[in-house]
Amino acid sequence: MSQRTSPLLHRDDPDQDPLVGHVKVTRRDWLNMARDVLVTDGAGEIKILGLANRMGVSRSSFYWYFKDRADLETSLLEEWEVRNSAQIIQHCQMPASNITEGLCNFFRCFVDTSKFDQGLDFAVREWSRRDPSIRARVDKADQSRIKGVTALFARHGYEGRDADARARIVYFMQLGYHALEVREDMETRMSRLEPYIRGFTGQDPDRAAVAAFLHDIEKMGLD
Repeated sequence: MSQRTSPLLHRDDPDQDPLVGHVKVTRRDWLNMARDVLVTDGAGEIKILGLANRMGVSRSSFYWYFKDRADLETSLLEEWEVRNSAQIIQHCQMPASNITEGLCNFFRCFVDTSKFDQGLDFAVREWSRRDPSIRARVDKADQSRIKGVTALFARHGYEGRDADARARIVYFMQLGYHALEVREDMETRMSRLEPYIRGFTGQDPDRAAVAAFLHDIEKMGLD
C-alpha cells in the first residue's frame, strides 16, 4: 500500500460550513475518500467498511448518501467525467483568435491541477482494464474528448481527416505525459512549447498567445 496523506474531511476543514446534529461526514467526504482509495490502491479496495474506518465513522452513515457500493462507484465515475472530460471539452470551446491560442487553452486544462485530475484519470483507466463496462465508458469519454479537440482544429481552418489526425496527436501526446509519468520541471517543459505547437499545427506559433500562456503559468507558481 502506498504512502499518502488522506483527504481533509469536511468536519476538519475550517473553510467548510460547520456540520449540524449527529452528522460527522458528508457525501463529499465519502466521495473524496473513495477517490483517494481508487487512486492509491485500486477499485478493488473501495469497500464501505474500509472507507468508514479511515474516516472514523460508522458504516451505517454511508447509506444516508448512497444506496450501495455500486452507487458510490457510479458517482465516482460521474465525477471523473465532470472533472476531466467536461473540462477538456470546455477548454477547447473557449474563445481563441487562432489555433495557437486554442491549443494553449487546451493545455491550461492540464497544467492546472484543480481542473484536470491526473491521478483520477489514470486510476479509472486502470480500473477499465478489469471491467468491460468501465472500459466502454472510458472509450466513450476518449471519443468525446477527441471530438472536442477535432472541433477546435476545425474552427481554425483544418478540414476532415487533417483536423481529426492532429487532434489525436495532441490528445494522445498529452495523456502520454501522464501515463508515462514524465518527470521534468515546468521551465523545461514550457521551453518546448513553441516547437510542439509548430509540430501539432504545421504553422509558426503566435508568440503573443504563447507569451500570455507562459504568463499564466508563472502566476500559478508552477515549477
